[in-house]
Amino acid sequence: MRSILIYIYTAMLILLPATLLSQEAGGRVRIYGRITDASTKEVIPYSSVRIRNTSHGCSSDNNGNFSFYAGSLSDTLIISSIGYKEEKIPLSRIIKMPINVILEPMNYTLKEVTIKPKKEKYRKKDNPAVILVKEIIERRNDNATEKKPFYSRKRHEKLSLALNNFEAKKGNTFGKKLKFLEEYIDTSLVSGKPILNISSREIIGTDYYRKDPERNRQHIMGRRRNGIDDVFSSAEIEALYEEIFKDINIFQDNVSIFRSKFVSPLSKIGTSFYRYYIMDTLDIDGEKCIDLSFTPFNVESFGFTGHIYVTADSTFFIKAVDMNVPHDINMNFVEYMNIRQRFSRLKDGTRMLDNESLVCELKVINATNGFYAHRDVTFADYSFESDEKAKEILKSPMPVVEDEKSEKRDKEFWSANSLGTVSEKERSVGSMMERLRANPWYYWTEKCVSFLFTGWVPLSKKNPPVFYGPVNTTFSYNDLEGFRMRAGAMTSAYLSPYLFGRLYVAYGFRDNKWKYLGEIEYSFKKKKEHANEFPIHSLRLNYEHDIFQYGQNYLYTNKDNFVLSLKRGDNNKVAYMRRAELTYTHELHNHFSYKVILRHRTDIPSRFIKFERTATVDGETVTTSVKDLKQSEVEVVLRYAPKEKFLQSKWNRRSLLPEKPVFTLSHKVGFKNVLGSEFYYHHTEASFQKRFWFSAFGYTDCIIKAGKVWNKVPFPLLIMPNTNMSYTIQKEAFDLMNPMEFINDQYASWDLSYHMNGLIFNRIPLVRKLNWREVITFKGMFGHLSEKNRPDPLNTGVLYKFPYESDQYNYLGTMPYMEICVGIENIFKVLRVDYVRRLTYTDLPGVSKWGIRIQFHVQF
Repeated sequence: MRSILIYIYTAMLILLPATLLSQEAGGRVRIYGRITDASTKEVIPYSSVRIRNTSHGCSSDNNGNFSFYAGSLSDTLIISSIGYKEEKIPLSRIIKMPINVILEPMNYTLKEVTIKPKKEKYRKKDNPAVILVKEIIERRNDNATEKKPFYSRKRHEKLSLALNNFEAKKGNTFGKKLKFLEEYIDTSLVSGKPILNISSREIIGTDYYRKDPERNRQHIMGRRRNGIDDVFSSAEIEALYEEIFKDINIFQDNVSIFRSKFVSPLSKIGTSFYRYYIMDTLDIDGEKCIDLSFTPFNVESFGFTGHIYVTADSTFFIKAVDMNVPHDINMNFVEYMNIRQRFSRLKDGTRMLDNESLVCELKVINATNGFYAHRDVTFADYSFESDEKAKEILKSPMPVVEDEKSEKRDKEFWSANSLGTVSEKERSVGSMMERLRANPWYYWTEKCVSFLFTGWVPLSKKNPPVFYGPVNTTFSYNDLEGFRMRAGAMTSAYLSPYLFGRLYVAYGFRDNKWKYLGEIEYSFKKKKEHANEFPIHSLRLNYEHDIFQYGQNYLYTNKDNFVLSLKRGDNNKVAYMRRAELTYTHELHNHFSYKVILRHRTDIPSRFIKFERTATVDGETVTTSVKDLKQSEVEVVLRYAPKEKFLQSKWNRRSLLPEKPVFTLSHKVGFKNVLGSEFYYHHTEASFQKRFWFSAFGYTDCIIKAGKVWNKVPFPLLIMPNTNMSYTIQKEAFDLMNPMEFINDQYASWDLSYHMNGLIFNRIPLVRKLNWREVITFKGMFGHLSEKNRPDPLNTGVLYKFPYESDQYNYLGTMPYMEICVGIENIFKVLRVDYVRRLTYTDLPGVSKWGIRIQFHVQF
């Protein structure tokens, strides 16, 4: 994923100078430190740390570290642990962080024997905290709003991103020109230090829920955004934000945030994952509440430390939640994260979420100040009576229904409908960026950063109608063309929201041939920026003349991406192809889609791939060359991907594999004697894919495919497994199989990848400090080539010879082809390295038994 953190970090690292400040300011402040034993100097884990007479506090982790946020540096910090004297530390603005807390053991004197308490040994049996949390987990959904037949609630959501610890430099000419940024400096709710907001977003809307049949819809009435987001596609930014910053539900087994799964403190496996402690009783909104703290057994795992405040009565109602990620968690870029939720209840006990706040500090590189993010969502006006408006919204096939005027609301609308508060500094991001972009150096640097990450160059300053690119295909190399150059362009919705065009031209300096593509697409739906925005309902016509690499299908990149130019062997299974297609695509909001494709393809031999037939004439074998293979066909593709989401970019979109399964079924029919086509045939393909989450213990991506060609056809129309000839990791491709090594007319394949999230490495001393994560991939395929499609004496004069130097061809037998990868990801936070081993058919000539594959991959 091209993470938004990388976008913002790279842009702002280049564009805005920042230095660390030591000043304090108003707002919430971070209180952190370490607790040790006065006698042994050892750390004291799982101690209680809190502000007197408040709900602010936390538990120390297994290294004695603690960190939480408070409204101000006032009152008294109380630290306590079983077997130690309670420590009280007055707080003020002059106190320095981190706080080194030293606890004195309680000494019990019996005559001449002195007994000192040992380290606490946690026990689940007969532990009152465990008994309490089991009761809470058992009843966690008893008073949920989802128990009601219907509910609606107003929502005001804001999200701001800022440079942390910011100060404009004044000692150089450029710094003087940026002096105006001081007007926009805000205050962090985390540390009270200065920040500079670079992105501000707000949403005002209404959430609707219906129990039977279950349905969730969101009605967006107002939306506004300002800041650096303007550099990138709004659809791409929206998808990233929605995926990273999700609504949090601790009453489920897993909490999804930052594209990761955390074990909820109220999970059914909670008592096996967390340690629980009853710390104190507090008064919250006039109700007596028990302070139940929790911390993971293994702080590198994806869990939380924090407090649940539950009423001290038989209802076990949760009034508030305050939790952080552990200091030593195996998570990238997140230096600190605090989540707070506040609940209220109706007279019948129904639980209503009133506010949800997420504050975090992010760093891409430790030597920099990083970023500050604050998401705050306020809910109000719960209603449990449906009306006509609710019925209308719930009927919508779209999960989010947005008013056409949502981005054009005036100040009166925002003033009348805002539930939370947005500071003037947050709202002034737009005017700040306008002044900043007036600086030529900043303006052109921003354009370069945008060009670097999107791969497309806008050909005008604002709302560009035409883009040049993608730049990663400008230069490449392959064995047939040699050195290849390519130039391309596409139009956007700013030229026409209904009609889109795309083209490229390329030239090979070894074969001295021009290649090209021209495409025009009419969208029946008005688009905001680009043609491929979901949902697509379009008619597209294209014509392409280019090289074709048999047995290599580039599913997630371009075939002439310069990174793929370096190959692991001879890449000589390459010919030419002319292809004309007319495609009708219709995607529905329930994520069922279908395509109908009319296609005429012409396969053209090259010096590597020959189309030759053999026949016996008067007892002699005669070889006849075929000029080309023409084929007319119709293809129908059906796809169903419930609750699928996309990462949208300018030239493509990438599916975020949902937890629901994705089904695809396609069927091609080739017609004989239509526009010169020679063969009549049927070709069916089916696939299934799904991501299986194992909570904080990682996930498995599963892809299963099967296909069959039902008739007699030459090898270009048969099934060739997708192979990876590069040294990069390519999903859905075999890493150690050679192109056209096995040709089939029927097959079944699997691709299983288990990403373990550090399940093993997190438990190995020293190694766990590296934050490595394990990944295991197992791929394989059953395949068969029927007698009717084998170019042996039975089929002379009809089928083509297979393009091999000898007549020996390898057929898959009863043993499937298999390979396994064992890898480490998250090396330096950006690198994955796999060791690949071929398990079967290892004695064939010209094959590699093992290999190394790499991938640059940014993840949390």
